Amino acid sequence: MALPPAAMLLFGLLLHTVSQHGPTADKPKEKPNFIIILADDIGWGDLDANQLEERANNTPYLNLMALQGLRMTDFHSPASTCSPSRAAILTGRYGLRNGVTHNFGVKSLAGLPLSEVTLPQLLHKAGYHTAMIGKWHLGHNGLYSPTNRGFDYYLGIPFSNDMGCTDIPGYNLPQCLPCDSHGPQVIRNIHGGCYSRIGLPLIENSTIVEQPLDLWTLTEQYKSAALRIIHNASERGQPYLLYIALAHMHVPLAPPLSPDAPTTDNHPNSGVYAASLRELDSLVGAIKNASEATDRDNTLIWFTGDNGPWEQKCQYAGSVGPFRGKWQTSKGGGSAKQTTWEGGHRVPTVAYWPGRIPANTTSSSLLSGMDIFPTVLSLAGVTLPSDRRYDGIDATNILLHGEQLGHEFLFHPNSGAAGRFGDLQTVRSGRHKAFYITGAAEACGGETGKQQVHDPPLIFDLERDEAEETPLDVKTTEYQVVAERIARRREKLLWDIATDKSVSIADYRTDESAAPCCDLTQTVCRCPRLG
Repeated sequence: MALPPAAMLLFGLLLHTVSQHGPTADKPKEKPNFIIILADDIGWGDLDANQLEERANNTPYLNLMALQGLRMTDFHSPASTCSPSRAAILTGRYGLRNGVTHNFGVKSLAGLPLSEVTLPQLLHKAGYHTAMIGKWHLGHNGLYSPTNRGFDYYLGIPFSNDMGCTDIPGYNLPQCLPCDSHGPQVIRNIHGGCYSRIGLPLIENSTIVEQPLDLWTLTEQYKSAALRIIHNASERGQPYLLYIALAHMHVPLAPPLSPDAPTTDNHPNSGVYAASLRELDSLVGAIKNASEATDRDNTLIWFTGDNGPWEQKCQYAGSVGPFRGKWQTSKGGGSAKQTTWEGGHRVPTVAYWPGRIPANTTSSSLLSGMDIFPTVLSLAGVTLPSDRRYDGIDATNILLHGEQLGHEFLFHPNSGAAGRFGDLQTVRSGRHKAFYITGAAEACGGETGKQQVHDPPLIFDLERDEAEETPLDVKTTEYQVVAERIARRREKLLWDIATDKSVSIADYRTDESAAPCCDLTQTVCRCPRLG
C-alpha cells in the first residue's frame, strides 16, 4: 500500500537525519579500528583548513578529512617537546606522573618507565593487533623498545630523524653533513646538533634493518607497511591500533617543487617545508583511502601533532597561525616549540569516522593529546586500570555527539624554555591562560629571551587576545576572580600528584654503549639493508 504524502515526507526527513548524523550509540556492534597519526613539529597554521584566508593548498587530504569529519581548533599537545608529549599521549598522564619530563637521547639507557601502562598494551590484551610506524623516542634499548611496550609490530626510527647521520641528509639549518664527511670521533655539529657518531637506524621490530637509512625512500616504506597492516588486519577480521608518528616536519625531507620557489619564515606556503608538508598529507590520504577500502564505517582516524613548530629552523619551520606569543617575542626569542605559549602546544587536529562523527563539524572544546588514551579505550570498551590516576578525559561525546565541554582546566608543562622540566607553571581555564613563569625558545636568527617568574601570574584572555600580547590588569575584578580560581586548582593538582602512589620516575642515565649500532667495526655503524 502506498504511503500518503505526509508520511513519505516524514520518512524522508528521518532518513536524511540518520544519514547526516549516523547512529547514536556510543559503541559500535564490533570493536572499532584506530589509526592515530602524530605529526612532528607541525604548526596550527600548517593545516589549510585552519587558515582558509591564506589560500594555501598544502594539505588537500587533511582538508577533505576535516570536511568529512571533525576539526578541533583548541586542541593541545601534552607538552611542547617530543618525548614528554608522546609519553603523555600513550599513558593519558602528565609527565610529572609518567616520569617523562624531557627528551631521551641517542645514548639513553632507558625510556618511558616500565611501571607505566600504555595504550597499545591495554588494546593488545583486549584482542587488538597493535602496530606502530615512525618515530618512537621513548627508549630504544631492551624492554623500552616499542615491541616491549605493547606493539605487535614496529617499523621506524628510534628517535628524531636528525639524531644520526645519513648519506643524503634532509634539509636543516645549519645543514648537516653526510655520514662519510665525518671522522669517527665527531659527535655533533656544534652549531646545529647534527649527530654524526652513528648512522640513523631503521628498525623493524627489534632489528636494525638499515644503517644509515635512506631518508628519501622512508615515506614509501612507511606507506607500504601501513597499507599492509590495514589490509592484513581486515583479512583476519581482527580490530587494530595503528599508531603512525611522522617526522616529516622535524627536518623536512621533500624537495621544493621549484628551486626558485619563495619561502617565508612564519608562513611557509611554498618551498622545501611546504613540499614536505604535502608529502606528509599525501601519506595521510593513502592511509585514509586504505581504511575506507577495508573497514570504512568502523575505523576512527585521529590526526594531531606532538608540539608546535621549531622556530630556530627559520624557513624549515611551520606556521603558528595567529598564535604568535607577542608578549614574549617583543622581549626576545621564539614562542613556539619548547615554550608554553600557544604556538608551542596548540596543534592542528582532525578526527574522521564515517557514520559516527558528523561531517563538516568544528569543536572549540579545550582538549589535549592525553585525551586520546581514555577516549580510544572507552570506544573499544576497555576499562581504565584502577591502580593509577589519569589526567586525560574521555572525549567520546565531543567526537560523536557534538558536545563542547572539554577540560575545565588544562596545564602546560615546562618543556625547555623556562623553569624545571615538567613543572606545571602555565594553566588554561576557559578563555583565560595564566603564566607563573615565562621564557623563550631560540628564534630564527638565534635570539633568545630571559626566563621570568611571575607572582602574581600573567593572565591573558585568549578570546580577545589570541596572540598573547597584552595581559589583564591585575587590579581588575576579572583578573582577581580568574587568578584565585586558577591558583586553587593548581594547588589541588600539585597536591594530587604529590600524594599519587602511581607516579613513575624515568631513568635518564646515558652511556656510549646504548647507541643503536648494527656493526661496531664499521664507521657510523654502517651495515647493508636487510631483506
